[in-house]
Amino acid sequence: MKKIKIALVFGGRSGEHEVSLTSARSFIEALDPERFTVIPVGITREGRWLTGPGILEKLESRVDFLPRRGTGPDSGLTPAIPLPEPIDETADPSSPFAGADVVFPIVHGTYGEDGCLQGLFELAEVPYVGAGVLGSALAMDKLAAKAVLSAAGLPLGPYLGLTRAEFEADPAGVARKIEAALGYPLFVKPANLGSSVGITKVHGPAELAAALELAAAYDRRVIVEAGLEAREIECAVLGNDAPEASLPGEILPAREFYDYDAKYVEDSELLIPAPLTPDQTAEARRLAVAAFKALDVSGMARVDLFLERASGRFCVNEVNTIPGFTPISMYPKLWVASGLDYNDLVSRLVELALERHRDRRRTRRSYDSPGIKGKGKP
Repeated sequence: MKKIKIALVFGGRSGEHEVSLTSARSFIEALDPERFTVIPVGITREGRWLTGPGILEKLESRVDFLPRRGTGPDSGLTPAIPLPEPIDETADPSSPFAGADVVFPIVHGTYGEDGCLQGLFELAEVPYVGAGVLGSALAMDKLAAKAVLSAAGLPLGPYLGLTRAEFEADPAGVARKIEAALGYPLFVKPANLGSSVGITKVHGPAELAAALELAAAYDRRVIVEAGLEAREIECAVLGNDAPEASLPGEILPAREFYDYDAKYVEDSELLIPAPLTPDQTAEARRLAVAAFKALDVSGMARVDLFLERASGRFCVNEVNTIPGFTPISMYPKLWVASGLDYNDLVSRLVELALERHRDRRRTRRSYDSPGIKGKGKP
């Protein structure tokens, strides 16, 4: 059987650089070397693309800490290893995908899962795992995603959107508007970011301004959501035109809510499968697939849902198009619980990437459209 060559892209310029490195490390260590060959392609915090032996180790050594890589007695923060010399950035990065069958991006957050990287792959005409430009951009932008999901008739929790300029021009007026519409508690988030970076749970008026300032430091657009009394349920979705959802899982955060530390530093509990009734399980899976389709996502995504305790109603929270692949990440764990092991999951994602690449190549491009091909500029 021919080994699949995967160009694994990791790192990046976002606040989730460390999470990406941990996902890449987990990915490489979990893959069956008899089935896959990994070509590491690292992106530094400054945006430099590098490949070659030891790139992941060199990027790991540049950060203050890495999120957890395990849950045993030796788990905890992985400290940085001092780098004796700077990374050699003179190596030729012109063909990082040469010889690869497919590109697998594990670049979380801004510039990685917001359509920027996917646009580069489209221009380069290389097959890649995960959502395309539109699906990535929509899912990453929480306000745009909610607008599309609402138009598709999917249930959402109450929310408001605002810009940094609006908040800075009239802080008191913005606060009154938020309080009247949502009350407390509430959550303030940057519209474009992941891994709970820049998110604050606000319990009362005294905390609101600081939360808005923090979110606005990460993005010019901010989303404010009502603090629902709800269980946090997640489904993994896999597929292109006929996606399927895994069994749902439930998160029991180690902190008040599932923030960055609760995800990667402390021991939040993951219940897989989630303790739900058969009807609730079916509804969670239905909503996950519906959200995946509404945002035109392909390949993979983790769909986060809320199950309101009082009403028993589900609402769609977010869709993550490049979910974590760390040992404690929900996405691979949900598929393992659903009967698809890690290496088979990767194989399926590669197949889906190649399938979508072939499908895109069937679409007539502007350069060979009738009436254009062969004609020069006027």
